[in-house]
Amino acid sequence: MADVSLPDAGLEQRGPAAAVPERRIRQQFLTLDGACALLGSVAGALGLTWVVYERILPLTGVVGFWLVWFAAFLLLYGAVTALMWGARSVADRIATAFMVMVGVFIVFIVVDQVAYAVFRGHSAIFHLNFFTQDSLNAVESTQLNDGGILEALIGSAEQMAIATVIAVPLGILAALFLVEVGGPMARPVRSLIEAMTSLPEIVAGLFIYALFILTFHLQQSGFAAGLALMIMMIPFVARSSEVMLRLVPDTLREASYALGSSQWRTVWSVVLPTARSGLTTAVVLGMARAIGETAPILLTSGFTAYVNADPFHGWQTSLPLYIYETVREPANIQHVRAFGAAVVLIALVLVLFAIARILGGKMPGELTRRQRRRVARDRLAYAAERARDLETVSANRYPGQSADSTERGGV
Repeated sequence: MADVSLPDAGLEQRGPAAAVPERRIRQQFLTLDGACALLGSVAGALGLTWVVYERILPLTGVVGFWLVWFAAFLLLYGAVTALMWGARSVADRIATAFMVMVGVFIVFIVVDQVAYAVFRGHSAIFHLNFFTQDSLNAVESTQLNDGGILEALIGSAEQMAIATVIAVPLGILAALFLVEVGGPMARPVRSLIEAMTSLPEIVAGLFIYALFILTFHLQQSGFAAGLALMIMMIPFVARSSEVMLRLVPDTLREASYALGSSQWRTVWSVVLPTARSGLTTAVVLGMARAIGETAPILLTSGFTAYVNADPFHGWQTSLPLYIYETVREPANIQHVRAFGAAVVLIALVLVLFAIARILGGKMPGELTRRQRRRVARDRLAYAAERARDLETVSANRYPGQSADSTERGGV
């Protein structure tokens, strides 16, 4: 009797044996010669710039010194690279060095600003009353153990909540219209969003002030400030969401349509979950865009030194407005409070980005823990169902044999 086996079982048996393990190739970017060339160029450019500035030419200024040093470094590094590796490596290494230095410079600026704010305001943030009291009693003669920023914290939280609740749905819906619907109205909507992106902050405040406060007699309040911040958030949320939604592969939409799903069901169950990470980042970008605005709030909310938890009645202060008003006062103790509020504002932005990172996932396309458990359960169920099918096939075709012998290709 001829040796008979199932085709699927044979393929399943030959698959693992034919698989070749992948080997990760790591390219060494910086060798000993490259490190010596880099450090030598840095030291040589620094010495040459010092001689030019201090001994040859009557030049002064820290910014000019470092700009001249950077230009001299690129020239020396390009010359050394051309001597050691040839002209083909010059452009690549100079471009790499330029991008690294630009990145280091940007990081230095951010760290310098944060460190300066912490240095000037650390005396205030170490007092508990700074977060539990308002600034009503914080006059020029008081110390840091009196007064705080409670009214600004409450105002910022309520105004950002109002702006986010209104701006996020409108921005995401606008992005869905541009990506999923389109049509003749897509171009005007995109043009309007792009125009709103470059809208000055003061114009948004003037629009709310003229339309809602002067025309509809809405009093200056936290709600009016939230509407002004909403205008600043919508274009950023819409543009960022549009970019993220366009990154969703069309094959996922086609597969959903092939299964009989409607357009709204495809958007709700396929497109939005796939772009979850990017949409969360878009929302945070919009909040970061609006949380530091001062001019719209100054025109729409007013300034007060006491706590007002009602955003619909009375003036309400936010953190940027508190910083703006406090740093203008001549007393040094008020400057310390202003920088302490700036540190709190920076910390809030960092917390928002951390929350977005957690909610959006560690990497694009990475499954959450719940999704990994679901995939594992589906694989186990598929394996069990396949085993039952093989058992049924072997019992029907070869009544005297077991499923194991059938998978091995037995007679």
